[in-house]
Order: sequence, then structure tokens, then C-alpha cells
Amino acid sequence: MEGKGGGMKRKKTVFLLVTLSFFFFFAIGEAQEKKEKAEDGEKRIATDRGFGFSGSRSPIDIISDTVEANQKENTVTFKGNVVATQDDATLYANMLVIHYDSDTKKLKEIMAIGNVKIVQLDRRATGQKVTFHQEESTVVLDGDAVLREGENEIRGERVIFYVDEERSLVEGGKGRRVNTRIIPRAEEK
Repeated sequence: MEGKGGGMKRKKTVFLLVTLSFFFFFAIGEAQEKKEKAEDGEKRIATDRGFGFSGSRSPIDIISDTVEANQKENTVTFKGNVVATQDDATLYANMLVIHYDSDTKKLKEIMAIGNVKIVQLDRRATGQKVTFHQEESTVVLDGDAVLREGENEIRGERVIFYVDEERSLVEGGKGRRVNTRIIPRAEEK
């Protein structure tokens, strides 16, 4: 039984990686730049971690009702019926806010807020807010977080994925527990 539990835990981690990989498109360019600048003998940054995103340099299309760039706050905000697509991953939200460093213009944080839904093939993640923290290399899905792959499902108040550690944590919230539903494949029944 322990072997099966470990396999399920790994499967859930892989699912989370693939589902939330949409947000990594911003980090990939920066990681590639760091890799190219690394001197011989230094530890190089791995950009091919296999989290469902092959380092794609495909275009990212973002559609929204309005776009506002605020140089004083170092943000770009997409508001109203936001749909962001790259390859086979699509993000839907009421608002998408990108925070960047004022000096380097590099990404600091991405937040999708309000009725967030991320879809990639048969994988879906929903919640009220998802945040990608560049420096901490974390992705946090908040507010009635639900992850689905086919008929399999996990629900909690918050999901935290630690990118560098390839580890995830699902929290139930106040008075709530994490709910998981796993549908065995026909050959497993």
C-alpha cells in the first residue's frame, strides 16, 4: 500500500506542475538568460524540469477589456474577461496583474484574481486567486482551490507549489479538510 500512496502523491505533484505551468512562461526567459550568462565551472540553472512545459518560446496571447501600465507602481494590469493563452494552456480570470522590478524590468510576481480557471488538456485548476512569486519560486492557488485531472479531483482552501523543490501542499482552511477523489482506471479496478 505504501508504494501506491507514494505513486499517488507523485501523480498529484505532477498534475499540479502541469496545471500551473502556464505561469512559468515568464520565468523561463529569465532562467534561460541566467543559464546563458553562467560562466564555465559555475552551476548552471536547469530549465528542463519537465513540469509539462518544455521551455516553450511560443507567443502568449492575452485578451482583456482593458490594459493599464503603471510605471510608478511597476505593474501591468489586464482587466475584464481576461483570457491568456500559450500553446495548449489557457488562463481565465477577472484580472491579471504583473509586477516587475523598476530597475531591471524583470518579473517579480504575477497575480490572476477573481474566478480564476486554468485549463490544459484534461487538467483544470480553479480558485479565486493564483499568484506566482518569482523570487520564492512558488505558485499559490487561493480561495476554494480545486484541481482536476479527468475525473480525479482534490479540493482545499489553498494549494502551494514549491517549484524548486518540486513539492506541493494542499491546505483545508478553517474548519475544513482537504478532499480528494481518485477514480481508478478500468484496468486498476
